[in-house]
Amino acid sequence: MQISPIFGNQHSDELSAFIAIAETGSFAEAALRLGRHPSIMSKRMAALEGRLGIRLIARSTRRIKLTEAGLMYLERVREAARILEDAEQEMSRHASQARGVLRLALPGSLGRLWLAGPVAQFAQAHPAITVNAEYSDAYVDVIAGGFDVCIRVGALPDSSLVATRLCDHRRILCAAPAYLARYGEPDRPSALAGHRLLGHSGLKHYPALHFSRAGETEVVRAPGCFISNDGEALLQAARLGLGILGSSNWLVAQDLHQGRLRRVLADWTFDTASAIYLLRPSLKFPPQKVLAFKVWMERVFAAGPPWSREL
Repeated sequence: MQISPIFGNQHSDELSAFIAIAETGSFAEAALRLGRHPSIMSKRMAALEGRLGIRLIARSTRRIKLTEAGLMYLERVREAARILEDAEQEMSRHASQARGVLRLALPGSLGRLWLAGPVAQFAQAHPAITVNAEYSDAYVDVIAGGFDVCIRVGALPDSSLVATRLCDHRRILCAAPAYLARYGEPDRPSALAGHRLLGHSGLKHYPALHFSRAGETEVVRAPGCFISNDGEALLQAARLGLGILGSSNWLVAQDLHQGRLRRVLADWTFDTASAIYLLRPSLKFPPQKVLAFKVWMERVFAAGPPWSREL
């Protein structure tokens, strides 16, 4: 019986030597079993007895016998070894199965619109996993917050997290048909200066809008006639025909599909390119529940993001 190195290599070697000597009744046979020289067995046995301060074996010219203390110690060591072996086997089974609590940090608007369904389907397909999903548009510290997985929108800063790119993140301009009928449609970004714009104060470069097309670039400063740090509030204003909205494509996809909004300057790329990422802590052995969720979300986005079917 080999003893787990959880006790430290030196103590584990001593205990393994003791068990082998007790079971074979011979230093030579114990050495053969463990692949060591008999003199090493003798040294390890002496070290163990010295550390415990008690004689464990009675040496004779024929065989080695355990003392009363040795018999008692052997029983306890075997019991401890069995407990450790059972624990390691249980952990091995646990590591190979997707189970336990999975803590998710998901973006608020995007999560509610497009991720809540796939997350619920994942939970349904993995009954041994308890999903704890928190939705917020605020920045989340994955490690400090104790999250297993985070889905984040935008440019990815350098970090110790492992990132999986799910899809591109694009921003587009759109407006209600009633607005375009009243004010007309701009033919290039510079024409936005004569329009009513809905401004998102939470964007990094606000109020500057960056456009590009086939080598052309234009930057328009557009403080807007209606300003908010909430994309859904701006969407409501756009539906009412208050102005032209610059928004993430996933937020307005259903409105575009159903005709409540129309694309504006569709042949121009609006804002800087970014992406949507699945982030997880960098671990040598990631839990199966985390890997299962990663694979699930990769499948969800494999044929393109869910909202792309609406565009």
